[in-house]
Amino acid sequence: MKLFKIITFLLITQWSISQEYFPNNESIKQTYKNYVAITNATIYISSTQKIDNASILIKEDKIVDIGAGIPIPKEATKIDATGKTIYASFIDVFTEFGINKPQKKGGFNPAPQYNSERNGYYWNDHIRADFNAFQNLNYDDKTAKDLREAGFGTVISHLNDGLVAGTGVLWTLNDNESNATRILNKKISQHFTFNRSAFSNQSYPSSLMGSMATIRQFYHDANWYAQGGSKTKDLTLEAFNENKNLIQIFNAGDKLNVLRADKIGDEFSINYLIKGSGNEFERIDDIKKTKATLIIPVKFPDAYDVSDPLLANQVSLGDMRFWTQAPYNLKILADNNISFVLTANELKNPKDLLANLRKAVALGFSKEKALASLTELPAAILKQTNIGSLKKNNLANFIITSGDLFDEKTTIIENWVQGNRYSIEKLNPTSLKGTYDLTIASEKYDLSIEGEALKPEVKIKQGNLEFATKTTYNEPWLNLVIRSKDTTKTTFIRLNGILKDQVISGNGFNENGTEITWSASKKNEEVKKQDDSKKEDIKKTTPMSVVTFPNIAFGNIEKPKQESILFKNATVWTGEKEGILKETDVLIENGKIAKIGKNLSYSGKTIDATGKHLTAGIIDEHSHIAISNGVNEGGQNSSAEVTIEDVVNSEDINIYRNLAGGVTSANLLHGSANPIGGRAAFIKLKWGYSPEEMLVKDAPKYIKFALGENVKQSNWGDYSRLRFPQSRMGVEQVYEDYFSRALAYKKEWNEYTTNKSKSKIKPRYDIELEVLNQILEKKRFITCHSYVQSEINMLMKVANKYGFKIQTFTHILEGYKLADKMAAHGVGGSTFADWWAYKYEVNDAIPHNAALMNKEGVTVSINSDDAEMSRRLNQEAAKTTKYGNISEETAWNFVTLNPAKLLQVDDKVGSIKVGKDADVVLWSENPLSVYAKVEKTMVDGILFYDLEKENQKNEAVQKERNELINLLLDAKNKGMKTQEPKKKSTGHYHCDTLGEKCRVFHAKYTN
Repeated sequence: MKLFKIITFLLITQWSISQEYFPNNESIKQTYKNYVAITNATIYISSTQKIDNASILIKEDKIVDIGAGIPIPKEATKIDATGKTIYASFIDVFTEFGINKPQKKGGFNPAPQYNSERNGYYWNDHIRADFNAFQNLNYDDKTAKDLREAGFGTVISHLNDGLVAGTGVLWTLNDNESNATRILNKKISQHFTFNRSAFSNQSYPSSLMGSMATIRQFYHDANWYAQGGSKTKDLTLEAFNENKNLIQIFNAGDKLNVLRADKIGDEFSINYLIKGSGNEFERIDDIKKTKATLIIPVKFPDAYDVSDPLLANQVSLGDMRFWTQAPYNLKILADNNISFVLTANELKNPKDLLANLRKAVALGFSKEKALASLTELPAAILKQTNIGSLKKNNLANFIITSGDLFDEKTTIIENWVQGNRYSIEKLNPTSLKGTYDLTIASEKYDLSIEGEALKPEVKIKQGNLEFATKTTYNEPWLNLVIRSKDTTKTTFIRLNGILKDQVISGNGFNENGTEITWSASKKNEEVKKQDDSKKEDIKKTTPMSVVTFPNIAFGNIEKPKQESILFKNATVWTGEKEGILKETDVLIENGKIAKIGKNLSYSGKTIDATGKHLTAGIIDEHSHIAISNGVNEGGQNSSAEVTIEDVVNSEDINIYRNLAGGVTSANLLHGSANPIGGRAAFIKLKWGYSPEEMLVKDAPKYIKFALGENVKQSNWGDYSRLRFPQSRMGVEQVYEDYFSRALAYKKEWNEYTTNKSKSKIKPRYDIELEVLNQILEKKRFITCHSYVQSEINMLMKVANKYGFKIQTFTHILEGYKLADKMAAHGVGGSTFADWWAYKYEVNDAIPHNAALMNKEGVTVSINSDDAEMSRRLNQEAAKTTKYGNISEETAWNFVTLNPAKLLQVDDKVGSIKVGKDADVVLWSENPLSVYAKVEKTMVDGILFYDLEKENQKNEAVQKERNELINLLLDAKNKGMKTQEPKKKSTGHYHCDTLGEKCRVFHAKYTN
């Protein structure tokens, strides 16, 4: 007995010193081979079916029976779950759990890499369809424990890396078994992203549009390979074709990328399971049209700490709004009948999923759909009938909770995976709640214990004196650390005790380290009922900010619609032979210019334009606004396969700013990183509309070419000496090579089409060469970045040789030197008004350039190539009257009718003429004046900018900011998590910008 006391004392002393006083019950594992019956529980066999006072009988890894009053074998181990609730364990279809990632090649090499480093595989290392998750697994006990404690029992693990990332494996979070038992399906899914592989330095693709083009070409190549088109073995294509019938999961992310992923899926008849980002509500109608099933991360942003007013200015209105809006995303998706499942991906701690989900439920997301999106819906998508619900013969994968899963006080007590029991908390803990007579070394105290059974809240008093106390309870052990009476000293009483027959007693140490004994006897008293009326209602949360289109400052609460308007008594700059008409009326109806004349009668909306000027909307022939994730695809010397149409960014504030400058449409161009760039996108600046709605689909198609310093990489640094061309004569050879290849490609297809036989294999479909043949067939037109006279001559000769013409030379700052040859070729010039001397090849630029080209009969326009300049193209046009002594009407046509002619849309826009699109701008005075203000801008008869409402918008923005700042400050005061203010800077694209995802090191890298 004496020895036992000594051992006990030593153990208690050790616990006290280390502060690890008791054994940890978390995630205790138990394996049962015989019957186990969990009885007297509320069981959700599905999201909509509940059985009260029911039992679940399991044997080994399966559910044998389930229901109320089921027979239980005598030999079964019984576990009483009275008052508890049982649900199917969660399924996460998007994790990287347990994946052994490939090793990245060591060392640093600043030179770009153009070729693949893998022999026998696809030419692009960012395609990794040959990676199989099941062959690269390392079961991680710690992460598995975290996921189980969050409620998960089954996950898909995959490598989230590369454009085609390989296959995923479906397996359980079962520590007690080998992978052979855990794995339910070793190849269940094939994965895609828009991101380059982190394990390759290959330069291409370097942009989002390049990623999309690469994926498209890969699909074409896979089909061609499957038909026997290749004479060499390609392990990547073989793996991809073997896995094309698996579930196809696309990690898209942002809402616009969801639309882009779906677009690729539609092109190749693939129904992707698409992972979003939580901002889908911002484009809910467009998301709904995809009819895609989504994977939604349940991640909500923390409140911003805006207590410092200067730092508060760093946070955009859109980001403040999103903090209030994000928790409503799930409800909005559900209300729109969009199919989705949930993932803990992107959460730092998977346990946060349940807390966030409860918040979403409190805001109106139904409990049934919340539960289904974690259980039966993912099981149905994966075609796994043995998980996701609780029924006979299903895997014994379920969680036991202390109550309703969506109650904020409910905890997950146990998680059973394949019949293996993982205890997170004690199933039926003894509550210490009550009041006690406490004696510590003969001194008397009052002890009261409140709170939850496993998280007791202890108060110790002696008279009016209350002691600060830290408590740890791990049944039956209780540990108390009590601050001493002498508040001038930092000393503590440390007590360890055990609960027995409503008495807690044990040993400890006083302030001086002397061993003492203590006990606490429970008083007899009535149990107080909990007053639920004092509980804080979780629904009393931050109200959702209004969603605008786009969901940033100056967005529209509703998409503007067409309206009929009569502009009265304006000075009308027709841009046609009628010239400038004084005191003239213009009627807009059904998105068109309906009538032009004096004293027009109209009963509808009328705007008095007396003393004001009405013009056609400005057309920017060379713009780089409204583009997502890179304006250049510079990883190769030709990128004809990429298109800006894929990456139109409808959320760019520069759209609104351009409207305020009178711009109604823009030709969005690829940059000038390579001789043959990407295809262009002609858009109308429909602020708030989707990218697809902004595209002018029936407009002639264009492509960007480039000459000069940028394409030969003379300003890219000494390490960029690998890619051809490296000289101006090399640029010419690129064109010769590619057009020769395009002709050979067309010949091959013509021979196949005309001499088609069943035994002959189709030629390989090449997007790049298809586009180049469109040029040769005069179905696609060239806008060429150009400066130096010699190169401009060269490209016209190449065009003549191959039987087409250049449509536009853009920049063309030496155009005045060969304007006569340009006119003879039939090429237009889109130039700057007075930019020069910003690099060597523009040293001969003069401000008279536009006027001199115009004099020789060249169709001339003034463009921006800059998000700032595009807001004042009216003033840029005015400069040509100063330098070139040309008329005001001609100067105005440089930014309206002439760019429309260059883009071959002058039958629709560019002038005020009956039947043309109602793209019109009302100016306060002569539009060429520096004092002129845009008062109204209409696109297709829709009013997108109105100066009269601008002050109201500014006031509304400021009011909303102040309201959100107060909400954020209130959130901080209530103890909610906060994050530091962050300023998001997007910058502006120019021709030479190598942006976002580009891995080429560049002296002008700005992102």
